[in-house]
Amino acid sequence: MSDTVQFIETQDITDIEITSENKCDFCSALCCSYITQELDTPRTMHAFDVLLWQVAHKGIHVFKDGNGWYLLSMNKCEFVMPDNRCGIYETRPMICREHSNAACERDVPIDEGCDLYFQTFEELDNYCRKRFKTWDKRLEKFEAERAKAND
Repeated sequence: MSDTVQFIETQDITDIEITSENKCDFCSALCCSYITQELDTPRTMHAFDVLLWQVAHKGIHVFKDGNGWYLLSMNKCEFVMPDNRCGIYETRPMICREHSNAACERDVPIDEGCDLYFQTFEELDNYCRKRFKTWDKRLEKFEAERAKAND
């Protein structure tokens, strides 16, 4: 075995202008690491209680931006290759084809581009306690409503 060390030449990207045409070359497939699902705007304690249940699951976040409320599932696409390229590029779904990197997660992380962003049960629970004065009594209210409905 040789004691010679081989160096791999790397590219210094500090001298490269990053544009929408080459931006994906420097990314770790951020846009392919989650999915979002638009939600009806939560207005009631019950609707927020459902969101609380959802965000209690690992990898599930909830956010609100200028377009509305979304459920975010932090799961990478199974077709992202080790080099972060799409393994099904020619047959990828329309939503992937329509995705633009003009304003992407590389420019502004998703948690910074939102009006509200909840990653944990505790974060959303704290928000609900501030939003609803009777948040801690919601379970009693739900049980009373259920009992009334069953009468």
